[in-house]
Amino acid sequence: MTLSFGTDGIRGDSRTELTAPLVRALARAGAEVLGADLFVVGRDPRQSGPELAAAVHAGVADAGGRSVDLGVLPTPAVAHWCASRQVAGAMISASHNPWFDNGIKFFAAGGRKLTDQAQDAIQTRFEQLLQAEAEPASVSTSDEHEAASAAYRSAVLASVHGRSLSGLRVVVDGANGAGSMLAPQVLRDLGVEVISINVEPSGTNINEACGSTHPEALCDAVVLEGADLGLALDGDADRVLAVDSSGALVDGDQLMAICALDAHARGQLAGRAVVVTVMSNLGFRRAMAEAGIEVVTTAVGDRHVLEALDARGLSLGGEQSGHVIFRDLATTGDGLLTAVQLLDVVARSGRTLRELAQASMTRLPQVLRSVPVSLVGNDLDDLLGPLVDAASARLGEQGRVLVRPSGTEPLVRIMVEAETDAEAQFEADGLAAAIAALLG
Repeated sequence: MTLSFGTDGIRGDSRTELTAPLVRALARAGAEVLGADLFVVGRDPRQSGPELAAAVHAGVADAGGRSVDLGVLPTPAVAHWCASRQVAGAMISASHNPWFDNGIKFFAAGGRKLTDQAQDAIQTRFEQLLQAEAEPASVSTSDEHEAASAAYRSAVLASVHGRSLSGLRVVVDGANGAGSMLAPQVLRDLGVEVISINVEPSGTNINEACGSTHPEALCDAVVLEGADLGLALDGDADRVLAVDSSGALVDGDQLMAICALDAHARGQLAGRAVVVTVMSNLGFRRAMAEAGIEVVTTAVGDRHVLEALDARGLSLGGEQSGHVIFRDLATTGDGLLTAVQLLDVVARSGRTLRELAQASMTRLPQVLRSVPVSLVGNDLDDLLGPLVDAASARLGEQGRVLVRPSGTEPLVRIMVEAETDAEAQFEADGLAAAIAALLG
């Protein structure tokens, strides 16, 4: 079975799809295409991680390279090591997926995610290797976990230029993932009073009823603890969502709006523009327009956001899901760095997160649906176009409809925005039922 690149690397069920032999071939293909004599490898704490990491090291050796094991670290920490050492690497993680899934994200030398062309080249070489019998190679691996962890921690701490965040009481949900140890430690180093939840990875509890995809426990904990706010990472800590003191969720659009308006007011928003994906709320776009900030829109995926940031020389962009890129500080979405930048705005402004979120933008009601499908083909637009056009016509200029295939799962994603929640619910439910009938 051949796996293919999706929105963010290659993912699959580690019990049946993303097996060690496949990962070994994939790693060899990646090392060959990226020209990597030295390759770094990090992972999140999933049960399958050690076996797949060993397969990546073997694949790099098959390509004639040496590898460095970074152990369990957040994705942005691996990207930081690649950037600071100018080496290529891989992160073994399925991000927000359940524990039995796993995946591979590649970084080119310099810590950048891959272009479409590089992914296509790796995919082609991967498929070629699957047809050939692999010959064993001598594996040369060194362990630099502590050095990489310390370097990343120092970089995040330095991002606030010596300012203290003392006086803030924050609940941190580590999603039982890669940021479980680092995130509370860094925040305490900055003077934050931290209450930690879901920071005991077992290998099978990553993202389980916790983290940014399940923030309900964090919402309750913030209110119970009387905290100023809460922060929810995902499994590999490259995204974060926040919760205000009332227990209300603050999503990635609101986080970007807060940080964009703050940077703009201080004259530090490069190009007076931000980059978002098609999923960002219409309320965000309206708020930026009112502030005189241009909004650049890309396809879903933080690598597309990064490409647009670099093309325009911009400094801030991200996704509603909580992938936020501070391009002057990092090469990829970074949940912990975003959390620190948010707390810095809260501390400097003297305002609560709730006040900042309410002042930054007014969210239009947005309804999301995911419809399981048996197969998504290239003719999706032809099949669903009339349905989308009809819903868009009914909503007019005061709403928006987006239907797209998931880049990581066999799902069709539906997003509907409207002036009222009832309108958005009605159109989303109708689209979901129609799509299920066509493709379910």
